[in-house]
Amino acid sequence: MHWRQMTPADMPDVIRIAALIHIDHPEDDDVVLERPIFFPAGCLVLDKEGLLYGYTLAHPTLFEAPPALNKLIGQAPDKTDVLHLHDLALLPEARGSGASQAAIEMIVNRARDAGFRRISIVAVNGTEPFWQKQGFEHHTSAKLTEKLASYDGGASYMIRNLTSD
Repeated sequence: MHWRQMTPADMPDVIRIAALIHIDHPEDDDVVLERPIFFPAGCLVLDKEGLLYGYTLAHPTLFEAPPALNKLIGQAPDKTDVLHLHDLALLPEARGSGASQAAIEMIVNRARDAGFRRISIVAVNGTEPFWQKQGFEHHTSAKLTEKLASYDGGASYMIRNLTSD
């Protein structure tokens, strides 16, 4: 299995995988289709001999402003230093293979190359410990309470700084 750049031809499989993985946090097909428009370099698929086993979706956003669940963005901000890792999804067959860490490092490198200074995520389903191992730290503010309302009560906004200053 290897990560490669997502293409428009991959989208039916990405939508299929999203529906299988995100039963508790479903998103409409239009939402999934929109995300790669804003930062294609952060949208990858995990491929093994032409079959897809996972994907990533990442796009620019403002600090402390993750998109609401299942909402179109419309237009990503032009001037931001934050790349939002909207989704990293793996089918069960790919879990435990190191694929998640490989995808995260690819996205980190591509984000740095594009001038982003940090990556944000919304951790759901108790995944905060996984994301902490990947260098993300929990971040909270009054502004985030409203932003996270579309997710479950256990959602956590997390940041990984890409610079040392």
